[in-house]
Amino acid sequence: MQPPFRIADSAGAAERRAAAVQLNRDQTGVDEALIDRVVDAFYARVRDDALIGPIFADRIEDWGPHLAQMKRFWSSVVLSSGVYQGRPMPKHLPLPIDARHFDRWLALFQDTVRDLCPPAAADSFMERARRIADSLELGVANANGVLLAPGERYRAPPPPWNGEA
Repeated sequence: MQPPFRIADSAGAAERRAAAVQLNRDQTGVDEALIDRVVDAFYARVRDDALIGPIFADRIEDWGPHLAQMKRFWSSVVLSSGVYQGRPMPKHLPLPIDARHFDRWLALFQDTVRDLCPPAAADSFMERARRIADSLELGVANANGVLLAPGERYRAPPPPWNGEA
């Protein structure tokens, strides 16, 4: 007896995934070429941003692999392609970020998709980006010992005063 979660018809599963991806493309106008443009333009803005740029710069030396991973991530998120297999939460938990950083990330992302995408595609990207930001903010808060109430935002405590002005 096979476990209930095993897909007995893997060819059928691949066909269903391909159909779902195509349906998402048709409904939103998002395809891999658009994802490539959005990711490249967004991270160019991130690198130039005074608030979140330094956080990325401190952790990413070679942008090529990061951009490729983010393109797979957004393909999986927006198109349901399944090409991304990572776990973004653990990478974000130790970062020195809070609501201000997530708000800036969302603002830059929204500017990018509004500049590059047809309205349905921009809406699709933004719906998912907001969910991702909310989830990561909750995770970062929890990792810092803060349990947020519904609608509450995480504000990192200021660094301890070291006696210098």
